[in-house]
Amino acid sequence: MPRMLDVSDEVRAEIGDQEADRLLTGDNAPGSYDCTSCRTAGDTDQERTSTVLFVGEETAVLAFAHADCIPSQVVPVSEEQLQGAVRSINGEGGGTPVPTVPAPAAQIETLPRQAVLGVTSGLVLISGDLYPALVVEPTEPIVRPGTDGPEDEFLALLAEQGFVPVGHLKEAPADNPGWSVLVAMGKLHAVLQPGPGPTPTAWWQAHQPLQVTDDWRSTVNRTKKVLVFAAPVGTIGAQPREDLLAEALERAAAAGLLVGAAMPLAGT
Repeated sequence: MPRMLDVSDEVRAEIGDQEADRLLTGDNAPGSYDCTSCRTAGDTDQERTSTVLFVGEETAVLAFAHADCIPSQVVPVSEEQLQGAVRSINGEGGGTPVPTVPAPAAQIETLPRQAVLGVTSGLVLISGDLYPALVVEPTEPIVRPGTDGPEDEFLALLAEQGFVPVGHLKEAPADNPGWSVLVAMGKLHAVLQPGPGPTPTAWWQAHQPLQVTDDWRSTVNRTKKVLVFAAPVGTIGAQPREDLLAEALERAAAAGLLVGAAMPLAGT
C-alpha cells in the first residue's frame, strides 16, 4: 500500500530513484514512527510524512517527520552526531538506516578567530505572543577576517549576513532568507546558513545536541520558526531564568548591541 510520504528532489538524488520508489510504494517505509522533529508519534498510512536524510562524512541515515513539522530535505551533520542519531533511531524506531553512501564532509562555518559561540534557548514575549528564541554570544571579541582588531566586528559581520538591528522587543525581527534552525529528535542541533550549493551549511553546530524544554519545543512546533538574537561578548551573560534573559535582551537592544533574525525550522 502506498505510504503518504514526501520525498524531495534532493533526498531522491542522494538515495537514488530505486530506493525513493520503494519508500513511496511502502516497501521500505515504516507504518508508525517517532517524528524526528517533535518526537511524537506519526503514521505514514494516515498523515503526510517527510523523509529527512541526515548526511555525515561517511554515513547517511533516513528518518521521518510530520510534514507539518519540517519538509523533506537533506540535513548535513557531523559524523559523531549522525552515529548518535543511529543509536537513537535503532533504539526508538524514529527512522530507518540506509546503506552507507558517499557524503561530503559537514562544513562548519565559523566566525573569525574561531571564537566559541555560546547559545542559550528560551521563550520571549513579544506583543503578547510567546516565541521560541536562541541567544548567541561569543566568548571573545570577533575581528574581521584579515585583521588583528582591535574592534569587535561581530554585529557588523552578522549585519552583512542578513541580521537586522533590534532596538526593542516590541516586534519580532524580520526573516533572514536561507537561514534555518535544525531541531531534530527533540533537541537543538544547529543554526544553518546558505551554502555555496543547494545544501545549507552549519553556521553554529552543537558538539552534542542540546536539550530544550518541553515548553520551548511545543512553542516552536506551533510557530514553525525561531527568533535568533546575537550580541557581543559580555553583553547578555548567563541568565538562569527567562525573565532575566528578557531583561538582558532589552538592555542590549536599548544600548544598540543586539541584532536578530527570524528563521524557520531547518527548512528550505
